[in-house]
Amino acid sequence: MLLHLSTWPEVDRYLAHRQSIILPIGSTEQHGPTGLIGTDAITAEAIAKVVGEQTGTLVGPTIPVGMAHHHMGFPGSMTLRPSTLIQVIRDSVLSLAAHGFRSVLFINGHGGNINTVNAAFYEIYEEARATLGDAAPALRCALCSWFALPGVGALQAELFGDREGLHATPSEVSVTQAVHPDHIKTASLDPIAPTAGAFHDSRDFRARFPDGRMGADPSLATPEHGHRFIAAAAAEIAERYGEFLAGA
Repeated sequence: MLLHLSTWPEVDRYLAHRQSIILPIGSTEQHGPTGLIGTDAITAEAIAKVVGEQTGTLVGPTIPVGMAHHHMGFPGSMTLRPSTLIQVIRDSVLSLAAHGFRSVLFINGHGGNINTVNAAFYEIYEEARATLGDAAPALRCALCSWFALPGVGALQAELFGDREGLHATPSEVSVTQAVHPDHIKTASLDPIAPTAGAFHDSRDFRARFPDGRMGADPSLATPEHGHRFIAAAAAEIAERYGEFLAGA
C-alpha cells in the first residue's frame, strides 16, 4: 500500500490497526558515467515497496534529495544542507505522528544521509520531550541502509568481489537496471579509480575521483543481479524490522 496512491479514508482505516510506515530516502547525485543520478532514491524506493508488500506496511513518498555536498562537482547533482535535511525529516515525521503513526522506518539508499538522519531522530525525540514531557507520544524512528546489510554484502562479494567499490557500485546500478530496464546506460570506462584517500569538499572529490566512481566497476551490473539485490535486501529488512513495523 503506497501513501501517495491511497485516499485519506483508506489511511484512516489502516491506522485503525497499524501505526507503522516506511519512508524511503535517497539522494540526487552523480553515479559515475553509467549510473543514474537518481540511483539512491530509486533503489530505496524499490526495496521499500517490496518490504511494504511483505510486511503489510504503508509506504510513504520518497525523500529524493539528501546530503550530497561532495558530489556537487558533477552536473545534475543536488544537495540539502544537513540542517535542512534534519528539518525535512522532522516535518515529515511529525506530520505523520499528528495522524497517529508511531513507528517510522527510513529505508536509506545514500551513505551521506546516515549521520544527518540519526541526528534528526534525536531532534524529534527531544522536541517532543521538551514540549509535551510525559504526554509525548511513544514515537519510534529507525534507519536501515539497504546497501550495508550483511546479506547484501555477501551477495556483493559473491557477484563482484573487490570490483564492488564504494560509489557508483555495480550492486546499486544493477538495482536501477532492474527497475528501469529502458534506461540502462553504457560508456567506455577508464581503469577503476581508487577508493583510498580522504576528501574534503566537492572540488577535492572531483579531483580524486574524476569520473565519479570510487573503486567500482559498474560494467558488471545487470538487471538480473538487480532483482537478486532487491529480493535479498527486502527479505532481510522484513526479518530484522518485522516487530518494529508491527508495533511490537
